[in-house]
Amino acid sequence: MSSELLDALIILEKEKGISRNVLIEAIEAALVSAYKRNFNQAQNVRVDLNLETGTMRVFARKEIVEGVFDSRLEISIDEAKKLNPSYEIGDIVELEVTPKDFGRIAAQTAKQVVTQRVREAERGIIYSEFIDREEDIMTGIVQRYDSRYIYVSLGKIEALLPQSEQMPNETYKPHDRIKVFITKVEKTTKGPQIYVSRTHPGLLKRLFEIEVPEIFDGTVEIKSVAREAGDRSKISVGTDNPEIDPVGSCVGPKGTRVQAIVNELKGEKIDIVEWSQDPVVFVANALSPSKVLDVAVNEEEKATTVVVPDYQLSLAIGKRGQNARLAAKLTGWKIDIKSETDAREAGIYPREEPLLLFDDDDSNDDFNFNEDDIE
Repeated sequence: MSSELLDALIILEKEKGISRNVLIEAIEAALVSAYKRNFNQAQNVRVDLNLETGTMRVFARKEIVEGVFDSRLEISIDEAKKLNPSYEIGDIVELEVTPKDFGRIAAQTAKQVVTQRVREAERGIIYSEFIDREEDIMTGIVQRYDSRYIYVSLGKIEALLPQSEQMPNETYKPHDRIKVFITKVEKTTKGPQIYVSRTHPGLLKRLFEIEVPEIFDGTVEIKSVAREAGDRSKISVGTDNPEIDPVGSCVGPKGTRVQAIVNELKGEKIDIVEWSQDPVVFVANALSPSKVLDVAVNEEEKATTVVVPDYQLSLAIGKRGQNARLAAKLTGWKIDIKSETDAREAGIYPREEPLLLFDDDDSNDDFNFNEDDIE
């Protein structure tokens, strides 16, 4: 083994953070296997590496016995005392058995071990870095694609964007820069495997954390997210500070903050509603942009019956039921929407103590980006 290789181990220790002692132990173990394999030896051997001179020696380890049954593993007491009179039965004698041409094999083996350990260490570093970024957002560059995945470069590694996690309104081309949500980091025999998404609700949440300082610093909190990627999303926000408007903070001056997120999601419509602990208010807000006249709550079944003006029924339900569906996901309550006329005929509106949430002349204060739900 050359001193140059040992110098390389020192450099690897500094640059890769791999302990030199760990590499030396791995090389010694590999050299033992190489010795037995290449020289057809079954004896017990030890390899010694001299870090100062760069030399390598192989020693056969034999136990001192009275009568020898296997000369590869044992040595007689008489032979041992010729080497050192102080030897006794049961001691271990080491005899140098370094082959003349073992240097070449040693160099090849050491190179393979170092390469493997460096690769393993790099994989470990990448895994440690990305496992901490699970459920986080990163910017990647589209590299290539096949029938199953879009391959997105995240710098040190390529992440997989499965078809099921791709937005239906997007076309991905090589060299496109996209923001992705890291859904899973796996440790495999081939190294870390990272899966990302463009459809996960967490992506929307992280985008708001980036664009809205009040969310980033915790002043405004995202309470829930409901998303049908590429089409429409709803997000509920709240704050404990009465002087802050949580919805307005997310919208930003002239809608600049939410517009940046809409642009990143290629035109996905976003409704921002104010969260409330009162399910009546929260459900009414979640059905925005529709006006709501009354909300009846069934606590046991976690269900609500919502009454809306006749002319607002289509808006409340949304295209293919999307507005009502997203509102139910956002609030966690079942929502049954009835028009004012149907509710009156059924005798459920007005109630003895009617709850008029909005007059016809009022408008919902919650923000809706692109309010074109009417069928």
